[in-house]
Amino acid sequence: MTTFKDLQVDSRLVAQLTTERIETPSKIQEAAIPVALEGKDVIAQSQTGTGKTLAYLIPMLQRIQPDLKQLQGLILAPTQELAMQIFREADNYGQTMGITVQSLIGGAASKRQLEKLKLHPQLIVGTPGRVLEMIRNRKVKMHEVRTITVDEVDQMFKLGAAGDTEAIFKTALRDRQLLFFSATMPAEVRDIADAWMREPVEIGIETDQKTSATIEHYYFETEERNKIDTLRRIVRLYKPKSAIVFVNDIASIAEWVAKLQYLGLSVEPLYGEADKQERANVLRRFREGQVQLLLATDVAARGLDIKELPMVINFDLPISSEHYVHRVGRTGRMGHQGMAISISTPREQFIIEKFNRQLGIHITPQAMYDGKVLSRESEDRPVRKPVAKPTHKSTTARAASKPTVQTAGNQKNSKSKLSRDKDRKNAGAPKWLKAKTDPK
Repeated sequence: MTTFKDLQVDSRLVAQLTTERIETPSKIQEAAIPVALEGKDVIAQSQTGTGKTLAYLIPMLQRIQPDLKQLQGLILAPTQELAMQIFREADNYGQTMGITVQSLIGGAASKRQLEKLKLHPQLIVGTPGRVLEMIRNRKVKMHEVRTITVDEVDQMFKLGAAGDTEAIFKTALRDRQLLFFSATMPAEVRDIADAWMREPVEIGIETDQKTSATIEHYYFETEERNKIDTLRRIVRLYKPKSAIVFVNDIASIAEWVAKLQYLGLSVEPLYGEADKQERANVLRRFREGQVQLLLATDVAARGLDIKELPMVINFDLPISSEHYVHRVGRTGRMGHQGMAISISTPREQFIIEKFNRQLGIHITPQAMYDGKVLSRESEDRPVRKPVAKPTHKSTTARAASKPTVQTAGNQKNSKSKLSRDKDRKNAGAPKWLKAKTDPK
């Protein structure tokens, strides 16, 4: 079994890894660390939750000279949350090496960041817009930068940060090292790599298995009008300690949160447009277990690492298989078990089939009935017959002593009431289950 020591990782970093209960490198770490330590450019593709952050952070820290009080490494991330997450990791491991790490993130007070720059950080973690602003204002000097890493590189360019990112590349030395990391690597990213990298080493880990093998995939089919109630029932039945619920339309988040809170669920939104402090507070409450559900869009939750998150729920199906990979990658990380549940309408069945085909996974159809989860793939679909409740003796006696005269009118009313009750109880049941319970 390969160890970090076998990969020529500095003993101080090995000790810190051991403190964090990380004993052996993951596949992406085993493949990327030696190559990055040699100073080569790298394009690394690996599914989410496999330890990509440490795969580039360890060699970056090890190549920095602590005695040289100048910026030597730069890590770029597409969102504020991901950048802060990386900064916490970098600062944690950097302290063991005597390396000063600083964050430069849009949305935060630039005055405070300028003050910290006077401490001469050797590694900066930031978002492209704020980093480029500081470079153009001559507050950040790139002439000693040896390595630039772009994390979640595919999303970086999709969010329109390609221009800022390439402008940052231009300010660095020609012989600097470039590292690209992501779970997916579309053609446009490879075009950028061809333009800026020198004979990059491509690392692909389990490219045919794009989602973690520790994730179970399920979906529940329902009508659009019943999606809120279906979500409520999923949470009540599975009782996840915490879960991220993904929606596509940011304009509807406030409405969904209000409805879910009205139903008694503990939920808060993660808005991409909210200020940095508000988003940080929501994430803190979610991590601390004060909130059960985090309602978010793809952009807001991009790259979030919530330790041992048990469940991800797609309230709205993602727009592509790539988005599905990134969403479900929030759970089942680093060998832990996870569950991905999607809520789909009958018209969206083809999307589920497309994900199965493109990702090489099997999203199992499920249904809820009588307080239980049933697999729709099972040939034997057990349906519990209602058991008549025992009638109290005195009630029976009174009923027996009081004859009832059934007229045509009250027979009709009785039947219609029974029919209404049955329709109400079966409203949320799938069609095949309704057919099972219909009298012949």
